[in-house]
Amino acid sequence: MTSRRKFLLNSARSAAFLGVAAAGAEVPAFAAEAKSALKPRYGDAAKSTNFPVPVDESHSALRPHLLRFDSDHQLLQRYYSVPFAPDTRARMREFYQLWQKQLAAIDFAGLNQDGRVDYLLLRNYLQHRLRQLDLDTAFQQQVDVYLPFAPEILALFDDMRAMKPVDSKAAAATLAHLATQLKQLPAALNSKYPKPNKEAVNEAVHQLETLARHLNAWFTFYNGYDPLFTWWVDVPYKSATSALTGYQNYLAVHLLGLAPPPKPGSGDGDAFVQSMQSARAGSNKDIIGHAIGRDGIMADLANAMIPYTPEQLIELANHEFAWCTQQMIQTSREMGYGDNWRAALNKVKNTYVKPGQQPALVRKLEQQAQDFVISHNLITVPELARDTWRWRMIPPQQQLISPFFLGGEVMQIAYPTNTMTYSERMNSMRANNTGMSHATVFHELIPGHELQGFMLERYRNYRSALGETPFFIEGWALYWELLMWDLGFDRTPEEKIGALDWRMLRCGRIIFSLSFHLGKMTPQQCIDLLVNQVGVEPDAAAGEVRRSFSGAYPPLYQAAYLLGGMQIYALHKEMVPAKLTNKQFHDAMLQQYAIPIELIRAAMLDLPLTPHYQPGWKFDGDDLPAVT
Repeated sequence: MTSRRKFLLNSARSAAFLGVAAAGAEVPAFAAEAKSALKPRYGDAAKSTNFPVPVDESHSALRPHLLRFDSDHQLLQRYYSVPFAPDTRARMREFYQLWQKQLAAIDFAGLNQDGRVDYLLLRNYLQHRLRQLDLDTAFQQQVDVYLPFAPEILALFDDMRAMKPVDSKAAAATLAHLATQLKQLPAALNSKYPKPNKEAVNEAVHQLETLARHLNAWFTFYNGYDPLFTWWVDVPYKSATSALTGYQNYLAVHLLGLAPPPKPGSGDGDAFVQSMQSARAGSNKDIIGHAIGRDGIMADLANAMIPYTPEQLIELANHEFAWCTQQMIQTSREMGYGDNWRAALNKVKNTYVKPGQQPALVRKLEQQAQDFVISHNLITVPELARDTWRWRMIPPQQQLISPFFLGGEVMQIAYPTNTMTYSERMNSMRANNTGMSHATVFHELIPGHELQGFMLERYRNYRSALGETPFFIEGWALYWELLMWDLGFDRTPEEKIGALDWRMLRCGRIIFSLSFHLGKMTPQQCIDLLVNQVGVEPDAAAGEVRRSFSGAYPPLYQAAYLLGGMQIYALHKEMVPAKLTNKQFHDAMLQQYAIPIELIRAAMLDLPLTPHYQPGWKFDGDDLPAVT
């Protein structure tokens, strides 16, 4: 299963974990309706899609290497389960450097094109992970100021993991000292660091969760099984965990101004869960994030094989935003609002379905999009993919992070409930209006994420060992918004306004996310940009920024939507119809896996590659939409 699909499926479990949805977070009535109603509701065009899915017959000499790397990597990550611990970073550095040596010993010239792509993928991945270790270590030094006691907790767990005999009396003394240290630490920090580093404090709050879980794992291993351990350690352990709770509250409430977090160790360390737990309706104080700086951005861009600087990408986003504004004005005139496109957008926002009717709208729009792509012979839609997607409603607490649709195998629908305030309900309905839903349902389902995820699990899936680039994951779904616009899928002015507003939002994501990580915008300024320049509803804008900086997504994720879409759009112009039909192009794209699009281009065009290949493809050419 791809990592994005895991994340989206886990979000349902996360909601259940928080007690904001029923077990499994499914809505049985809707799920049953979707499954039973699927076939009868398709038109004749869709009935012709019963294609067998060909088996992946690709061959790469690097395939067994990537599978071995993945097995070893996952094993080490399970064993070294505290990612910020010094021994974890040291062991992972050793592992990556060992694989660099093994990779260098492979005869690149003797590889076929698939093998050469895999070679470069592994080379890139190892380089990126080593760079990331350096960046993470530098930031950890700032975090360690607020966690001076962490080595004591880690030492207890490490000894248990190493199967060393436990010295119960010494462990009790360690815990007693830990409790005392935690109680004295706030005063010492206030004196030494009167102005807290909020990004470091926020990360310390999250790392406390991990430390508490590992301390609990250590205690649980011995408690009750070793009578002497229980006699010595039981009371000091309770004192230490109580002190951990008090200290975490000090960091979160006193230094950051947040609501008291859940008891340390009560969660599973999942960033999505932690972000939902800290979110409060009507407050944006929990949006802190960690700006990775220009060096961090450049490292991530290099990993994605994007040969641009962040400043160039912001300029590109502003250029695209100007194009969207021109199109907005033109459509606004068609609606009778003259050049006041914001008034036209407001009219579209107020075109929403009644409470309880959003799933029916999703079903209608999904069928409409499938009929369109099939009738235009754009892509193969296997019947199994078409018939097996499911849906659930997004609980109110999760909508503080996910104010719009989420998709893939499970379509997640954001719409208000009876427990929301009037303002929250209106924000949710206006943000998920009919016009904008028309442009996003197919993004999340077919031909977007649902079909994408289906194919990624069936073609070159061994490449998942090296992760997935969001420039393909989100770029693929966004690309379909560009193509469907070109092909006239958005017919009415209201549908055009919805599609354009989404494209403006993606421009805004590039601008605010890169500007934040460059240190040029605060989270509140990011929210203001979305509200004032894009026209996003305030609650939805806060949710957008909250999820962007929660830690659940990598730093470039939000920028990857439009940039990845533009890459695929440019590649489509290069290959269709000169070399491939639409269907051939799209089917081939989905068989390369979620790798950097520059390497997909090299594979599909059979371009020459070398062991030291560097990205150089400039995809913002004249074929892209431009202001005229």
